Amino acid sequence: MKVLVVAIAFLLCCGEVRAQSTQGTFRSGVDLVSLNVIVTDAKEKFVSGLQQNDFTVFEDGVQQEVSFFAAANVPLDLAILLDTSSSMSDKMMTVQEAAIGFASHMREGDRISVIGINDSARMLHPLDGDVKGACEAIRHTTAGGGTALYNALYTTIKQMQKVHATDGDFRRQAIAVLTDGDDTTSLVSFDDVLALAKQAGIAVYTIALKSAYPAIALTTQKYFSEAEFAMKSLALETGARSFFPTDITQLAGVYGMITDELSNQYAIGYTSNNPKQDGSFRRIMVRVDEPNVRTRTRSGYQVAKTQLSLR
Repeated sequence: MKVLVVAIAFLLCCGEVRAQSTQGTFRSGVDLVSLNVIVTDAKEKFVSGLQQNDFTVFEDGVQQEVSFFAAANVPLDLAILLDTSSSMSDKMMTVQEAAIGFASHMREGDRISVIGINDSARMLHPLDGDVKGACEAIRHTTAGGGTALYNALYTTIKQMQKVHATDGDFRRQAIAVLTDGDDTTSLVSFDDVLALAKQAGIAVYTIALKSAYPAIALTTQKYFSEAEFAMKSLALETGARSFFPTDITQLAGVYGMITDELSNQYAIGYTSNNPKQDGSFRRIMVRVDEPNVRTRTRSGYQVAKTQLSLR
């Protein structure tokens, strides 16, 4: 009951965010749809040096006019979510070192927060530019309890939306979540988290540690398929990537790949030329006028629905 009350209170305090922006808009006098775009070549290498006129953005098949473009130096807000449930007891030291290495790559102007996941979501370090403080928070994590993964993701996305709606700067936003198991204690469903993630414009990188022992995997085939589907879907719909390392020592390399990707994003913004406020989901596609390249960004965004007043 206490968790439910806290969750309700949190959602009430975020009601302003829902009214203002559930679609990745910015406080700029217009509704600017924000996109973080990754461009890779045929060998999966990042393509750099592109200019605004190299990109074409489509919303539901209709070309849009790009009004913001940046290829570098756009500050990042990053939330690191760490599974600290009891199943992580024998992995915490390696997890901590890998996460600290990841956090240490933050650049000047970036901000970072750290959230621990067990029976509830716990803010271990608030969003700010204090990388040293964030690393200390990671180092002091301990394992115990269940895994309220969806609660943690939902509240983190909501909080980042709130910050985004009140911040006057154009900033990129990303979440990196590490877990070794399925959700066990959340009140929020996966469908709720996925719907919110698709609206928010926040890239959700998912890292799901898997057992290296086939016998264990075979006895828990359904568990792994459901967990993998959830992690893959969150990453795919938000323009991020999902990782499934079978060895805890692979974590540093995974975090390194996420760091490289975050530093090679193009930031694009446009104001939709569709004025309808009908609550629909609008699909986004980004093309680059270069041969043999691929783009990746979030799948789309949810339009706010106009509330009709009765007199």
